[in-house]
Amino acid sequence: MSGWFRKSAGGSNSFPESWRRILDSRIPYCGLLDEPEMDLLRELTGTFLRKKRFEGCNGQKIDDEIRITIAGQACLLLLGGGKDVYTGLRTVLVYPETFVSPLVEREGDWIITEGEEARSGEFWSHGTVILSWDDVLFSLSRPRDGYNVVFHEFAHLLDHQTGASEGMEHALYSDAFRRVVQKEYRQFVEATKRRKRTWLDPYGAESPAEFFAVATEFFFERGADLRIRHPRLYQQLRSFYGLDTDARRLSNCSPKDENK
Repeated sequence: MSGWFRKSAGGSNSFPESWRRILDSRIPYCGLLDEPEMDLLRELTGTFLRKKRFEGCNGQKIDDEIRITIAGQACLLLLGGGKDVYTGLRTVLVYPETFVSPLVEREGDWIITEGEEARSGEFWSHGTVILSWDDVLFSLSRPRDGYNVVFHEFAHLLDHQTGASEGMEHALYSDAFRRVVQKEYRQFVEATKRRKRTWLDPYGAESPAEFFAVATEFFFERGADLRIRHPRLYQQLRSFYGLDTDARRLSNCSPKDENK
């Protein structure tokens, strides 16, 4: 699985023990990985930490706990191989809590900005991800509810870099992947238009990109349910992310918190 990724000279030994403790204690998904997968996750996380800049906003101080907790979750999305360590990303902005962002809508070729909206996360196409630290911690405190702001925003980044949800040509995506994701999205939009009760978050009907991000959250947090309710979508995401989250259910592990 790790053949696609060139290890640094230090290998996983370059990942300090203090970083390992944070990764293991903060991220419950680590309890589902075998040792080779954990070695790869540490390697990817270390690369992320070396190459990406973290900045605190509104008085938020940045420390190793924040950096590793965010980077580790982002790199879980890369374990399937074939993806770089977010080369399009330069900066992660971290607010202490929900932040306010302009509400932007597009009408034809025009971009219209009207008012403001409170948000827990946001992705900017020019290389920035914005996160609320409170919401990051909230996501981790409830790892089986289908909501994870880090998974959501970094799925957007993957989508932007490769066109996963838009069906654009890319070596990573088979015809089956593009066909299934697009079909599932169209059916989902139709269901929401008819006001049918949907299992996935209705926010996924906003766009193909939002559908891909929402499906990613549910794949990692509620894989068993996703396999039952959307089996074709689950199979494609399993191939894409390189993990069988149905077989590795979060109910078999509990989040650990060294501060408790």
